[in-house]
Amino acid sequence: MRLNTLTHADGARKERTRVGRGIGSGLGKTCGRGHKGSYARTGKGKIKPGFEGGQMPMQRRLPKIGFRSKISHESAEILLYQLESLDADTIDLFVLRAAKLVSGDAKKVKVVKKGEITRKFVLKGLLVTAGARAAIEAAGGSVE
Repeated sequence: MRLNTLTHADGARKERTRVGRGIGSGLGKTCGRGHKGSYARTGKGKIKPGFEGGQMPMQRRLPKIGFRSKISHESAEILLYQLESLDADTIDLFVLRAAKLVSGDAKKVKVVKKGEITRKFVLKGLLVTAGARAAIEAAGGSVE
C-alpha cells in the first residue's frame, strides 16, 4: 500500500448531479423541476413552516390557550414560617428585600399561612391571607 494508490471505497463518494446539460442527460431544460409552480422557481422552492396550500393552517385553526400575567412579575408570595427567621420587629417590603426573601422587582407581597410562628411582630404594607392574619394576631402581633 502506498499513499498515491489510496482511493475511497466504491460508492463512498457520490458525484453531484449535473443538471441542465441537454436532453440526453435526462435532466435538461427544466432540470427535473417540472413546469411552472412554486418548486420550479428559483428561490421560491421553500414555503414557510405551517403552510398548508392556502387552507387555514393548524396553528390558526386551533383556539389559543393560556395567559401570562404581567402583574405576576411584580407580585411575590411569602410563607408565614419564613417570617420567623427575620430578626426585625416591624416587617415591610424593604426588610424582605434585604433578607432576599423576595426579588428586587417585587412591588406587592402576600403572606400565606403555612407553618407556625411563636414570636410577635408587626407587618406593614403587606397583603395577608385571613389564616395568616389570625395566626399573627394569635401570637400577639398585628397587621397594618
